[in-house]
Amino acid sequence: MKHFLLLGALALTAGVAVPASANDRYAQRPPVLVSPDLAAPWVMQLGQMPEQRPSRQAREAIATGMPVQPYTAEPRFDRRYAQPGTRKANQPRVQERTAATAAPAKQQAKRRIDPTYLPQEVDYDGPHKAGTIVIDTQQNFLYLVEDGGKARRYGVGTGKPGFEWAGSHKVTRKREWPDWRPPAEMIARERARGRVLPSHMEGGPNNPLGARALYLGSTLYRIHGTNQPWTIGRALSSGCIRMRNEDVIELYERVKVGATVVVS
Repeated sequence: MKHFLLLGALALTAGVAVPASANDRYAQRPPVLVSPDLAAPWVMQLGQMPEQRPSRQAREAIATGMPVQPYTAEPRFDRRYAQPGTRKANQPRVQERTAATAAPAKQQAKRRIDPTYLPQEVDYDGPHKAGTIVIDTQQNFLYLVEDGGKARRYGVGTGKPGFEWAGSHKVTRKREWPDWRPPAEMIARERARGRVLPSHMEGGPNNPLGARALYLGSTLYRIHGTNQPWTIGRALSSGCIRMRNEDVIELYERVKVGATVVVS
């Protein structure tokens, strides 16, 4: 009986002491070392395709216990750093955008005015007196003769082939923001080309006569502004003399009714 009690006491003591000694033993856990055999190349290739073999840096990291980044067969693609046009999927869209922006750029280039046709003071040694308007339809210039051998020169648009004319007239009247009544001949001519002209259009920014008009004698011709300033310097009109709106306003203020206009 005594031996039985002694053995029980020893067992109870051992049961209480074991957890304490275990905690003391693993209070500071030793580092886990991977055996070189487990890091051998033939082990690392198990269960992987040949093209998925880890790189040399990955094998060295495993052998030294360093953390290893997960292996991927292809490089990761981050859309945040993708450049437009670098992926085939984006190529058609880039081409569409390029074609869409190229047309307006070309159109704007065609609508630029040659600086030669902007207003400027020039020398004049012709026979006409100050206040006379002289129009050179060959060079597309209008001269307002001034005193002292000078003239104010403007670029103009003139009559296209078949609509040229020459002569001398007086300014019979002037109008601001004139309305437009195209002649019957013009309406019929444009209709044959598939373009329908209105019989009357009120004055305004969209009116082909622009901001001002100076009427020449009893003819249908005028010196007027335009809603197409990029045509200045070219022969595109039906006989009238076109000017930029800002230029025709300046001329309108400087020329009086009765002034002589010489077209050559």
